[in-house]
Amino acid sequence: MARGKVQLKRIENATSRQVTFSKRKNGLLKKAYELSILCDAEVAVIIFSQKGTLFKFASIDQIQKTIDRYRKNAKQLHTDRIDVEQSKEQLRQESANMAKKIEMIEILQRKLLGQDLDSCSPEELHDIDNQLEISLSNIRARKTQLFKEQIEQLQAKERLLLMENARLTKQCDAQPLQQSTQSNQVVSYLSSCSKSSDIVETDLYIGLPQMRCL
Repeated sequence: MARGKVQLKRIENATSRQVTFSKRKNGLLKKAYELSILCDAEVAVIIFSQKGTLFKFASIDQIQKTIDRYRKNAKQLHTDRIDVEQSKEQLRQESANMAKKIEMIEILQRKLLGQDLDSCSPEELHDIDNQLEISLSNIRARKTQLFKEQIEQLQAKERLLLMENARLTKQCDAQPLQQSTQSNQVVSYLSSCSKSSDIVETDLYIGLPQMRCL
């Protein structure tokens, strides 16, 4: 018959409890040894019986080395855990401060827009009025600066247009004089050609051709 599932609770019978302890202890130490051999792991087991008897197993010569290694590792883990918790706490504080600042900015923005002014004291209203005056002054100064820059740009464009207009006017005034000079040259050339045609002599002979001696 198959063995039933053992219920995990304290064994009341002292003899049965001692027998079970001995069997399970030996099995645990055997498994620890097998684990260290098969997996090349550093294993240490410490067991105290009900009467205070010590049972131990170590895969290396001295179990104290494994214990020191465990303490060092545990200390580092504890330090890392503390650092993580401190970082979380710092982030929570920064998040809370940021949320508070955002809320204050939103309240101030509504007041600057003329909303939620019923709860404001005369001093707060005076401060809001001063802030609005400063803002208006800055806006007007910026507006004046932009207008000044636009005027300077338009004046620069005007100077360029005047220079271009003067250049084109000068060019237009020079073209009729050049055309007149070219016309005079053409007339002179035609006149000279006409005079030359008047004195040209032609050997025109009417009649039978004469025999010329070569």
